[in-house]
Amino acid sequence: MNNEHIMRVGIIGTGWIAEKAAITLNGLKECSCYAVGSRTKEKAETFAKQWNIPKAYGSYSELIADPDVYLVYIGTPHSHHFDVTKEALLAGKPCLVEKAFMANARQTEEILRIAKEQQVFLAEAIWTRYQPVVGIVRNLIDSGRIGIPQLVTATLGYSMGEKPRIMRPDLCGGALLDLGVYALNFVRMFFPADIVSIDSQCVKSKTGMDLTNAMTLVLADGMLCNLQSSAACVGDNIGVIAGTDGNLIIDNINNPQRITVNTHDREFVEDILVPKQITGYEYQFIACRKALVEGLLEPREMPHEETLFIMRLMDDLRLKWGVRYPYD
Repeated sequence: MNNEHIMRVGIIGTGWIAEKAAITLNGLKECSCYAVGSRTKEKAETFAKQWNIPKAYGSYSELIADPDVYLVYIGTPHSHHFDVTKEALLAGKPCLVEKAFMANARQTEEILRIAKEQQVFLAEAIWTRYQPVVGIVRNLIDSGRIGIPQLVTATLGYSMGEKPRIMRPDLCGGALLDLGVYALNFVRMFFPADIVSIDSQCVKSKTGMDLTNAMTLVLADGMLCNLQSSAACVGDNIGVIAGTDGNLIIDNINNPQRITVNTHDREFVEDILVPKQITGYEYQFIACRKALVEGLLEPREMPHEETLFIMRLMDDLRLKWGVRYPYD
């Protein structure tokens, strides 16, 4: 692939996250929403008509086999990522796989091994990792605007009722893989030091899934991180990075729009707004295209080792909580 090519994307799945991907791709010049694959032809054709997509396939395999699809975007529930990602990689198709990347670290290790053996590009679609806000916050920290960082707090909560993807073990339910993954990535994006210790608690649903959880991490560089995620309540969704001389308040760790800089005694300094977005998803597609043009097998923004680190960490947390999936 070279710089002149438009990256033709095939979307696997027709749920709300696939809709967000289609809206995003329709707003990009260097990428196009070329095909959609569903488990039924009818669903695929309805989705394709709604979002002006040229090709509609009634199976995932047909989409993967299309020679004009250059990147496969996998937007199914995380419980169903493994088989379709494996099939696509073995067919030589570059893949962008929604978070949580897989059901567990075992599946992740196998998929990463296949990608390496096949020499095929593979990326996790944890959209916050690719957004410009990451560089903005890193620059604020590195420039000493808040002194030496000491404490991170982050919460992400949505009142999701009894949605099947939250309640069912076979859909890898619970708050952790759906929401807590953002809080963990919020820490790792800015403070990738080794974790010295971790304590956690969770409140479970009647089906045994974690509905609300709290995680406390102590890092090797002396940072303490207090994180919460919940599928049972409306959270403030704010992230705070507190330093010796001030703090940064990120308005929404799921899709940051504003960074507030405060100095000593919480005195307001400025608000920094992120660049205008299509949806915020565009940066992961642009990053994949750039990596493919450069001949890379993984994006710089979310290396494979980070994807595996987060999956192993979530496995350890679930083991402590006794939250089990059929795939474990």
